[in-house]
Amino acid sequence: MIKVTIKCFSQVKYALGTDELTLEFEMGKTTSQLEQLIREKAHGKLDGISLRVAVNQKYVPNEVELKDGDEVAFIPPVQGG
Repeated sequence: MIKVTIKCFSQVKYALGTDELTLEFEMGKTTSQLEQLIREKAHGKLDGISLRVAVNQKYVPNEVELKDGDEVAFIPPVQGG
């Protein structure tokens, strides 16, 4: 088993009702699988919103396998005016 901390910002934070989650998974879980899980937990509130993914404070352009102790951030597009 691995333990991963998920940092939630902006719409992700509001959709999940928290700014941080800690989850445990079987080894082999990827960032894409984790994003799918986060979207399911949001019950449609993140539909149509593209998310950037950072692992250990570095953006990852592609799917990567998660390791024990990783910190994953899901970052929606910047909004404002």
